Amino acid sequence: MHQNNQQPIPNNQEDFKLKDTNPRLGERWPNGGVRGGGGWMSGDKITSTYDLVEQMYYLYVRVVKAKDLPTSAITGSCDPYAEVKLGNYKGTTRHYEKKTHPEWNQVFAFSKERIQSSVLEVFIKDKEMVGRDDYLGKVLFDLNEVPTRVPPDSPLAPQWYRLEDRRGEGKVRGEIMLAVWMGTQADEAFPEAWNSDAATVHGEGVFNIRSKVYVSPKLWYLRVNVIEAQDIQPNDRGRLPEVYVKAQVGTQILKTKLCPTRTINPLWNEDLVFVAAEPFEEKLVLTVEDRVHPSKDEVLGKISLPLNLFEKRLDHRPVHTRWFNLEKFGFGVLEGDKRKELKFSSRIHLRVCLEGAYHVLDESTMYISDQRPTSRQLWKQPIGILEVGILSAQGLLPMKMKDGRGATDAYCVAKYGQKWVRTRTIIDSSGPKWNEQYTWEVYDPCTVITLGVFDNCHLGHGDRPGGAGGGGGSGRDSRIGKVRIRLSTLEADRIYTNSYPLLVLHPSGVKKMGELQLAVRFTCLSLANMIYLYGHPLLPKMHYLHPFTVNQLDSLRYQAMSIVAVRLGRAEPPLRKEVVEYMLDVDSHMWSMRRSKANFFRIMSLLSGMISVSRWFDDVCHWKNPITSVLVHVLFLILIWYPELILPTIFLYMFLIGLWNYRFRARHPPHMDTRLSWAEAVHPDELDEEFDTFPTSRPQDIVRMRYDRLRSVAGRIQTVVGDMATQGERFQSLLSWRDPRATSLFIVFCLCAAIILYVTPFKALALLVGLYMLRHPRFRSKMPSVPSNFFKRLPARTDGML
Repeated sequence: MHQNNQQPIPNNQEDFKLKDTNPRLGERWPNGGVRGGGGWMSGDKITSTYDLVEQMYYLYVRVVKAKDLPTSAITGSCDPYAEVKLGNYKGTTRHYEKKTHPEWNQVFAFSKERIQSSVLEVFIKDKEMVGRDDYLGKVLFDLNEVPTRVPPDSPLAPQWYRLEDRRGEGKVRGEIMLAVWMGTQADEAFPEAWNSDAATVHGEGVFNIRSKVYVSPKLWYLRVNVIEAQDIQPNDRGRLPEVYVKAQVGTQILKTKLCPTRTINPLWNEDLVFVAAEPFEEKLVLTVEDRVHPSKDEVLGKISLPLNLFEKRLDHRPVHTRWFNLEKFGFGVLEGDKRKELKFSSRIHLRVCLEGAYHVLDESTMYISDQRPTSRQLWKQPIGILEVGILSAQGLLPMKMKDGRGATDAYCVAKYGQKWVRTRTIIDSSGPKWNEQYTWEVYDPCTVITLGVFDNCHLGHGDRPGGAGGGGGSGRDSRIGKVRIRLSTLEADRIYTNSYPLLVLHPSGVKKMGELQLAVRFTCLSLANMIYLYGHPLLPKMHYLHPFTVNQLDSLRYQAMSIVAVRLGRAEPPLRKEVVEYMLDVDSHMWSMRRSKANFFRIMSLLSGMISVSRWFDDVCHWKNPITSVLVHVLFLILIWYPELILPTIFLYMFLIGLWNYRFRARHPPHMDTRLSWAEAVHPDELDEEFDTFPTSRPQDIVRMRYDRLRSVAGRIQTVVGDMATQGERFQSLLSWRDPRATSLFIVFCLCAAIILYVTPFKALALLVGLYMLRHPRFRSKMPSVPSNFFKRLPARTDGML
């Protein structure tokens, strides 16, 4: 920020901007960024797979197993475990009971930045139930003699080491197999290793801090075409049933309309669409119900069908229909013998299929990251590779209280396509450094990658929320901020290194929670395929051949998002529901006065160009600048004389504008814009309304005030819509004879115009009209024109409205 700026608002604006960074990425390391001696390997370049992150060195210790350990003189057994100690950091393996040949195969990683000792100590101890654990032996390593290993080198082979006594003066009974090496975060052992950065985390919390890659479940649309039913017998034989069908898949419930006629053979022919995920755990449950009373329905038949029973459709061709016998409700297991007494069974006619040619939308279409159909057989070849280096975060605000002070345990989640990634959690740091790199295949450049930063509240030491995050229970990971990057805005093969502001809207206003530093590179594999894609629809063709309604898409998207959240929440470590919902923009459809204003001004900014052109043309017509007016007259005469130049001139003009604007093109990816989002000058009550629950939880007087405000806004919109309808109805009334005199005048004018246009050359007519439009103000009148006066006198249907 500028030091000489005294205004707080410009300071905030500067702070909310995207910033360039210059991290020492892999390809920029001098001489590979390593030393030539003391156990460090030299080379021109360490690795090409981790060239978008900064190199982080770790000392790795793999404790494989031990043998010939002595038993306790008191208990006659040995409960061994290993302790790895480097300076003030200490990690321990799990212990085994009564085992002199334990196998651990655990890896410990110590950050080189925090190494405070030149000696690594590995102890073997015997765990005691009471008192101090017995010392069995140790092994010492000089860090200057530790070799360096960088993938794709093969893993370092572990070796047997004899245990030494406490003073290191002699050998004792027992041996331990170890491998010790210096490596980077690119090492295969890193994701599962115990990390010295998280030495304070124990128990179940250890699993919640590791980096993981997740894959969204494979989602299908299940289309159930309920055609008809036969022999539906009501419980009351004295009346004909009024029947509908209720279908259920998991928690999703849909119903057909009531059959319009009361009959025992009802006909519906309705489509019900559900979302299902592989592996198919739920069943399709159909019940035929009778509307006995407006508040009472009776079940007449039921059937449960596994989803594996249905055909997977890859195009628009209809699948075969099938009849299914309904189980008579009430004749279940307890009354199974009575089924044999029934001579006829009710049955239902269905056409059911799993749609493989649709893309199941689980995210907003504005920020879609994947457009491929469900069936893998219909996928095309990827057109590019997206590589993202999640480097670090800076200036994160404290999100919870820990030991009486603010703390943040941050991790980052990235989502693109079906692949989700989660970095490891950096404990108690406002400037965490992850330096993790991930890769995605790109099938369409007009997609968006979403990255979110969260505070881990599942570390097992009873953290209490109360920092800048401002809410959420200890069972929910707090959101710190989100970044979106549209791939089509990136130049191919260029590395973007930027610091993105993490902006979050709170009830108190917009707040910067910190900055996220990323390195992004989009590599194009086939320029021809990419150009080919720009002429094709965004979604698979079935979305256009047999489209869903807008309400259907909204409902199906919500169901798909819920399924994805449940399935990812069952992984280990779980990607929790609040994280998935925030990444998928679950609340983007909720009402917000702020968003409504932002969208209104977005429309006004689009119209501002047309308004500017109309003002310029008005200045030309009124000769505000005589030179410009003369030049426009000359250009107009040239185009009238050579009309074949009109279209080439227009396209040449756009070509030149495009070349000129190339100098001013955006050099950074897009980011969150507080001014565009209307988040700077928003009223506190409007923010409180945006964060209100649904249904509302606010007091009655506040709800009444907001309702009145909404009525006021809706009244203005209603007036604008009414004016638009009035103009359209006036146009329709030109030939409707609603006003006989106006219509008579108009059709006489049309006849005269037809004759004049027929006998007058088009060039002459265009010349006269153009010169009339560009005439000098001396020949103009301030009164409205005759056509305008005539049009405003035409009748509209407003007279017939109550």
